[in-house]
Amino acid sequence: MLAKGQIKNVIIFNNKDAEIYLSDAGLKDPANKSVAKDIFDRPNKGPHYTTKFGDLKSFQEKLDQAKAEKKLVDYDFKEASNWSDILISLLPVIIIIGVWIFIMRKMSGGGAGGGGQIFNIGKSKARLFDEKNDVKTTFKDVAGLEGAKEEIQEIVEFLKNPEKFTNLGGKIPKGALLVGPPGTGKTLLAKAVAGEAQVPFFSLSGSDFVEMFVGVGASRVRDLFKQAKEKSPAIIFIDEIDAVGRARGKNNMSGGNDERENTLNQLLTEMDGFGSKTNVIVLAATNRADVLDKALMRAGRFDRQIYVDLPDVRERAEIFQVHLAPLKKVEGLDLDFLAKQTPGFSGADIANVCNEAALIAARNNKTAVDKQDFLDAVDRIVGGLEKKNKIITAEEKKAIAIHEAGHATVSWMLEHAAPLIKVTIVPRGQSLGAAWYLPEERQIVRPDQMLDEMCATMGGRAAEKVTFNRISTGALSDLEKVTKQARAMVTIYGLNDKIGNVTYYDSSGQSEYSFSKPYSDETAKIIDSEISALIESQYERAIQILEENKDKLNQLADILIEKEVIFKDDLEAIFGKRSFDKNLEEVVS
Repeated sequence: MLAKGQIKNVIIFNNKDAEIYLSDAGLKDPANKSVAKDIFDRPNKGPHYTTKFGDLKSFQEKLDQAKAEKKLVDYDFKEASNWSDILISLLPVIIIIGVWIFIMRKMSGGGAGGGGQIFNIGKSKARLFDEKNDVKTTFKDVAGLEGAKEEIQEIVEFLKNPEKFTNLGGKIPKGALLVGPPGTGKTLLAKAVAGEAQVPFFSLSGSDFVEMFVGVGASRVRDLFKQAKEKSPAIIFIDEIDAVGRARGKNNMSGGNDERENTLNQLLTEMDGFGSKTNVIVLAATNRADVLDKALMRAGRFDRQIYVDLPDVRERAEIFQVHLAPLKKVEGLDLDFLAKQTPGFSGADIANVCNEAALIAARNNKTAVDKQDFLDAVDRIVGGLEKKNKIITAEEKKAIAIHEAGHATVSWMLEHAAPLIKVTIVPRGQSLGAAWYLPEERQIVRPDQMLDEMCATMGGRAAEKVTFNRISTGALSDLEKVTKQARAMVTIYGLNDKIGNVTYYDSSGQSEYSFSKPYSDETAKIIDSEISALIESQYERAIQILEENKDKLNQLADILIEKEVIFKDDLEAIFGKRSFDKNLEEVVS
């Protein structure tokens, strides 16, 4: 083309690419017909061709020669940006930004509509239950808890008819704190309040406020109360509030800008601070009220503290009635009997017993759940799974039988020991044998009752000493129980003459964070010696009782080896009836 004079000018980019613009003579050449016009059939202004060349020096010499011979008008050099190089250099930055946005979306509840965006991370995670459709639970569905229901019923009345109380100058309570052991029905009670009050109900856990970003927890608290005020009157329920409500300044590892403390401060301000309103009631639940901040517990924030205790025997019967409703059970099942067999069980435990009984009945191909299934379910939950394939030698079986017979004998001979239900040497869970009692449900316990229980607990080891004149490791759980009981008598309840009417128990829980003991080294020595003396005295007492009844102890052990499980009737046949038995209808046969 240069030789023919068909090139008008050439532009060189980055010393390796060239754009070629044809002259009029070049455009008329039939060989260049395809580039003479553009896609719209108009004259093509160029560039008409692009090419790459190897050596810039030789290429430039050819252009200079053509220019000297008037076969080329001109050529020029230009720098062009290389987009591929730019993209490659920016690729790591783009990847990092993409990964960061992905992580933020996940952490802020990614995928849940607008809540999944990074900018919504400070929004509340509370779930709103609509009073017309979502909440079906009422107080009728909550068995037992009569005292707690009566207290919380007032909150429902406040929400339904606030004018009745405010007309007299009263103020609607700001909040109620449900306190009690796990499984007693605190969350269920809150659901029932939502169903009864017929108002919007915001439910969330204390841990929903906790986030790795500074200020997010406080932001979520603000957003939660903002939503609740917009729908007022409303209820906010915070489950496990100890996640954010723990007392401030107790953790030495946290700094002054602790995120949890910021969240708690915002919660305190929202509940009772400048600009707070009275038409939002806060319900909260915890089983660790001792660690909560005092500012959170004061009147004006949580005005009511409702203790949800473990159910008594009457309330357990009511709870059984609720959980037995969906089961196919035998006619005439005694609810009072089942309630008496489950002392210390919470509502959740009773639900588990009913479910386990149904599973046991199905495993045995029964068409209905009967009384024995419930007794087996209690054994399964309290003691663990029965291990029928555990290999136990004859000598070990004899030792286990003597140990359990010792518990049974000593408890039978003591007035305040818990009434015996049955004794077994069938291994369950981690235990090789067990004696099952039905403890009396007392509100207060006296020293003679505690000492009798300790003596009965030491009966197993004492029986080994009396029979074999040597002891074994099988009494570990007994020793743990009796040591804990003796320590409580000396250091907590003030039931020891030498220590006197002093307690070292701290109900506020602040002693956990203290490095010093609340007593001197001299007192520590006295405490240790008194605990040891208490345990040893009951051990000697148990040995004395068993020495006096050694033949009956061996007789009971022989029956136990033969049958593996014995009941109260077997003990009555050997020892006769207990003169101080008050409740003979609790016999399990």
